[in-house]
Order: sequence, then C-alpha cells, then structure tokens
Amino acid sequence: MRDRVSELALLREEVLGGVPAATAAQHAKGKLTARERIELLLDPGSFQEVEQLRRHRATGFGLEAKKPYTDGVITGWGTVEGRTVFVYAHDFRIFGGALGEAHATKIHKIMDMAIAAGAPLVSLNDGAGARIQEGVSALAGYGGIFQRNTRASGVIPQISVMLGPCAGGAAYSPALTDFVFMVRETSQMFITGPDVVKAVTGEEITQNGLGGADVHAETSGVCHFAYDDEETCIAEVRYLLSLLPQNNRENPPAVVPADSPDRRCERLLDLVPVEGNRPYDMTEVIEEIVDDGEYLEVHERWARNIICALGRLDGQVVGVIANQPQVLAGVLDIEASEKAARFVQMCDAFNIPIVTLVDVPGFLPGVDQEHGGIIRHGAKLLYAYCDATVPRVSLVLRKAYGGAYIVMDSRSIGADLSLAWPANEIAVMGAEGAANVVFRRQIASAEDPEAARAHLVKEYKAELMHPYYAAERGLVDDVIDPADTRGALIGALAVLRAKHAALPARKHGNPPA
Repeated sequence: MRDRVSELALLREEVLGGVPAATAAQHAKGKLTARERIELLLDPGSFQEVEQLRRHRATGFGLEAKKPYTDGVITGWGTVEGRTVFVYAHDFRIFGGALGEAHATKIHKIMDMAIAAGAPLVSLNDGAGARIQEGVSALAGYGGIFQRNTRASGVIPQISVMLGPCAGGAAYSPALTDFVFMVRETSQMFITGPDVVKAVTGEEITQNGLGGADVHAETSGVCHFAYDDEETCIAEVRYLLSLLPQNNRENPPAVVPADSPDRRCERLLDLVPVEGNRPYDMTEVIEEIVDDGEYLEVHERWARNIICALGRLDGQVVGVIANQPQVLAGVLDIEASEKAARFVQMCDAFNIPIVTLVDVPGFLPGVDQEHGGIIRHGAKLLYAYCDATVPRVSLVLRKAYGGAYIVMDSRSIGADLSLAWPANEIAVMGAEGAANVVFRRQIASAEDPEAARAHLVKEYKAELMHPYYAAERGLVDDVIDPADTRGALIGALAVLRAKHAALPARKHGNPPA
C-alpha cells in the first residue's frame, strides 16, 4: 500500500506541475494558469478538486497518443470568505482549453453538484471552443452545459470570468449566466472570429476590435465588468460573491454596519438642483445614501443613462436602480430598459430588495428608437418590475414624466412604498409641453402668445405639478426631507424585510422579447 500511495503522489505531482514550456507560454501572454486563477479566487487551502485524473477516450487525428490528465479543465469547489463556491477553469495549456466529451462531462458534473448543493458557480473561461477532432460529441457537450446554465438560472448565482479568447459555444454559456467579467487585451468573446468575418463579409478587424472587453463593456452590453488585469478581476469576483446569497432560498449575507442608520445626508440638499433641466451626478447621491459610500456598479459603461448597482443599507444588501441625469438627461431608451430589466430580474431571483431613484424626463424620442423596438424593450423593464416580489421602494428626486414615471417602479405597478423629495414633479409631461397641448387655442388667439404661454405654464404647474399633488392622491406615500433619505429607506426596508407576495399559479410568464 505504501508503494501505491507513493505512486499516487508522483502522479499528482505530475498533474499539478504540468508542462513547464506550456506554463511559460501562458505567462508570456500575460495570463495566469488555471490553478493560479483558482488560488486567487478561493480561500487559501480550501480547493477540493474532483476528477483530476480524468482522461479522454477519443481516437483519431492523433488523439489516442495524447491523453493528458484533467483533459484541459479543472473542476471542484472551495470557499470564498468561508462560503462554498463551485468552480471550473479551462486549462489553456492542454488542447488550448478546447472542449471535448470528457472535458464537458467534468463540467456537467460540477454544475449538477452546484445546483444540488445550492451554491454559486464560477467559471474561469480560457478555451478555444469545441474540440474539432471530437466532432459532434464536443457540440453535444456544449448543449449539456447550456441546459444546466438554464436550469440553474435564478436558482444559484452563476458568474463567468473571461480570461482568454472564447469563441462559438464558449461564448454562449457566459451569455446565459448572471454576470460576465472580462480582462482587457487578453480576453475576447465572439461567435465567429475575425478570420471568418473577413471570409464572409470582407471586413478586417482585430480580435479585440471584434470582441474585446471594452467592446462588450461599452457597445454590446455582453460584459458587466471589465478590468486591466486578472488579479483585480478575480478580486472583484470575490467582492461580488460577498453581496450575493448562496441560492434563491437564502437572503444575501448581512454585515454589522459601521455607518449609522440615522446618519443625515445634508449634502443631498445642495447636490441635486431644484431646476429639472440642470444635470448632476446620480452616483454621488448613491454614495451619500449607502453604507460607507460603497457600492458595486453593474454594467457601468453600457447604457450609462441608467445606473444599476449593489450596495448595503444598514448592513443589508440592496439593489439600486437610478436614472443618471448626466447622460442623455437620464431618459429611458432601448439599452437602458434592457439593462435595468435584467438587473431587476436578478435582484428578484436572489431576494435582493430594490431601491429605485427616479429622475426621468421620459422615453427617448426618435425614429431609431421606435424602429429599434423601444415599445417592446421598454416593456421588458415594466414586466420585470411588475413581476418582482422582493421589497420595492421608489424615491422621486425631481421629475418623473409620462410612461417613464410608471415604468420606474411607481406605486401603480406594485412598489411597496413610494417616497418623494419636495422638488418632485410627477406629471404626464413637462409643463411647457403640457401647456402647448392643453391650451393650444388660447395661446394662439392671445394678443401676446408668449406671455400667455408663460402664464398658462405657471398655472399648470401650480394646479397639477406641485410637490404634493401625487401625495394628496395617495400615489406617493410621503414627501421627505432629502437629508432624511438614508434613514427613510432603511426604515422602509426593515418593515418590508418579511414581505411575502405570491404570484398566480403558472408554468412561467411570457415576457416581451
């Protein structure tokens, strides 16, 4: 037995050591190895590997002569801040991380274990797609991954970390997960690479230009977070996990707050101008409200006219959705609606209360928006809010006009509590536009149309847009001092923490596409 144990130890040493030349090549590209990445992600000494000695059984094209252990993917579990996390990491040093039948089976097993154990799954992606030599067996392996991604959706948090070039099927699995992280220069995602694009369309483009981190973080919206190096990227994955529950049956982890729940936010009185047409930075409002000014913004560089962030109020995790007046005046458009809708659904799936900060002039008008389907895309956000059963508190800071007011979690679509600041203007449209419609004939027939318009705008504001109009009709629960915002939100969420809302019995809804 001692001889056998010694033999096993030598075998493990061989597996863990890898091929020095391949390791050197990986480092030369500015990339870490799969095992180095796992060490960064998990608590020291906590990783438990499974199927380390797995080898493929494929034949042909020289595969029978090359049967490395692990088959190019490392699978197992460990802990992040003491909580269990399952992980798989492509090993680019073996077959370029390409997925074959044995490789896929290992991933299927760890995904099944994560779902059964009710713990998050993190994939460290650095693979060249399907292993061509294994043909349809490799494609079927991807199908099994996609099926499990979908089954786990809304059940356990799924995080994809892109750490190399990932094409075809290797890009579809991350798209099915909750969050996608990328590293600039070294990671790319695309369905067909630059060579295929050139062959089919004649367009010439680099890998980063086609599917790099900045492209997906700013243009396509595929990537939620982009960083300059792997170490920072993986550290932020750990931070995100600290804000998420283990599964949909648990609440996010709470911490003992150092920031007083009674802290007044006096700076808000000067930060937000009363005049609705003057911009300000909504991120500064969020910083004033949340614990210690700390929050994690999701999709920070895509659809910047709306903000989606995770933070804490009195130690409890909350999701914050806010219009950003600094970008497009904070209007809702196609991309902003999609971004916020997905975030609302994620929060609702994982029991994260939602705080909505409203300062919206409406939906973005234009031919491009209408032809691009702003109706169905805007309806996605409306559907997501209406379907959400977590505690929901909305706060109108200044203006809230038209359909955008309704969509931004108004009382009429199910917000549990609706608050407003004394500068709020809630109406069908701005006073100028409303007066031009309602009093069109009076203005046209007046001796001085401009003076008449100014008078009627003032009259309309006084009658229908004063700060207490919505409160008088029960559509706003309270008008509060901006300095009391933090305490008011904490108090509201504390009351709603045990909220239970049942949806009608159904297989599933049919949300706008």
